Amino acid sequence: MQTLRSFLKGEWVAGSGAGRALHDAATGAEVASVASDGLDLGGALAWARAVGGPKLRAMTFAERGQVLKAMSAVIHEHREALIDVSRHGGTTRGDAKFDIDGAAGTLSYYAYVGKGLGEQRFLLDGEAEPLLRSKRFVGQHVRLPRRGVAVHINAFNFPAWGMAEKAAVALLAGVPVVSKPGTPTAPLAVRIVELWHEAGVLPEGAFQLLVGGAGDLLDHLGAQDCVAFTGGSETARSIRGHANIVRHNIAVNIEADSLNASVLGPDVEVGSDTWHMFVNDVSREMTQKCGQKCTAVRRIFVPEAVADDVVAALSDRLAAAGVGDPADKDTRVGPVASAGQHRAVQAGLDALSAAATRVWEGSAPDGAGFWVKPSLFRSDKGLDTDFVHEHEVFGPVATVLPWDGSVAGIAALVAAGGGGLVCSVYSDDPEWGGEAVLEIAPWNGRVHWGSRKVHDQSPGSGTVLPNLIHGGPGKAGGGSELGGVRGLELYMPRTAIQADQGLLKRILG
Repeated sequence: MQTLRSFLKGEWVAGSGAGRALHDAATGAEVASVASDGLDLGGALAWARAVGGPKLRAMTFAERGQVLKAMSAVIHEHREALIDVSRHGGTTRGDAKFDIDGAAGTLSYYAYVGKGLGEQRFLLDGEAEPLLRSKRFVGQHVRLPRRGVAVHINAFNFPAWGMAEKAAVALLAGVPVVSKPGTPTAPLAVRIVELWHEAGVLPEGAFQLLVGGAGDLLDHLGAQDCVAFTGGSETARSIRGHANIVRHNIAVNIEADSLNASVLGPDVEVGSDTWHMFVNDVSREMTQKCGQKCTAVRRIFVPEAVADDVVAALSDRLAAAGVGDPADKDTRVGPVASAGQHRAVQAGLDALSAAATRVWEGSAPDGAGFWVKPSLFRSDKGLDTDFVHEHEVFGPVATVLPWDGSVAGIAALVAAGGGGLVCSVYSDDPEWGGEAVLEIAPWNGRVHWGSRKVHDQSPGSGTVLPNLIHGGPGKAGGGSELGGVRGLELYMPRTAIQADQGLLKRILG
């Protein structure tokens, strides 16, 4: 059985104490243990500030991009071995590739961004602004890297992609990272960092990994540090309200629960290209990663006239998605990642059964694994189905909600979720679709408009692309990651420098 170790201050170290056992999601067998008691987390942060920060800031964007390119290449080189490691978390081969390729691809994309930014070490934000009547005395907004550490607290569902996407942006910005993976799937994150370390691609002090509990990590943060968190809203609230974070007004970016929606426009005909795009996308977003995706579809809004057709089409498609051993090539849906996640999903299904009608239920293997039966629900009560609009069941579960087809009605239904990461609209009507997209947009970080002209070109709403922002308002956390150069903003705060224009040109170019 593997004992997971943390990578701190350039060394692999094991925590003390009883620790926590990790289990294979398909069999329930114990496969690893992890402990974080006794680790010098304050020292790790200080080391990052003293060693990693200066090394990264001395590098140009292009040089930092070369580091990211090398990190991506290591993941790509060891792709097959990493897919094997990920199986203990219940992922099928397809799900593992989605996670691992997403990690390599995001690192590669930000390597390309670094190359484009070139030999700079900071970013100008707009043009110089003349001040008062003087033509020489100007103000220039500049973005410079924080003189602290980026603490990344990641979710269990994407141990590769989640870790890599946050690290790519922070490292390109010139800020060292302390990354804490979700514990149930931490073995994959550990193995990736081992490979990076063995390949010598990490600048000293630039990246550290903490496995197990976060301990007193947040107690040691200072005003130049920042936190990026992905996970549940309850944990997000505790981070935002942490006394030390409040005391120093530390920057925090949150990606939390998201009741993402999919909307079928009233103009879409059953059997059309746009109809099939909708059915394919929704069924994939319900089953990929066993529904354990922050971008998964939870609410399916359809016109009343075709609600029965939607339920029938989705039921047929979901029934074809085999549930079983993730090592089996025919399996589309594996188990959820942990016993705790299994309990949470089962409790959510019980509550959802009291609020809506289950119209389809799949099968799942018997045994000690963390198996969940994929389920499709329906509610004709619209806004009065409080549970559906307020609680995310983080598994292969979604609810069909018919509505009258009006833009005002769908805007109110989408808004009832309190803010989401992504909402999809499927319509070939530019007037209805355009109005719906613009009404829905303020409640979502991203809107995906599907139509017949792109029915075979879109990767689907659930694919997070590094050149578009990832985040959302309200319940989704209110944060934002990625988005190309926009992603650097958390790590490179804006400062206005007022000075003689000639002096500014000397230091800023």
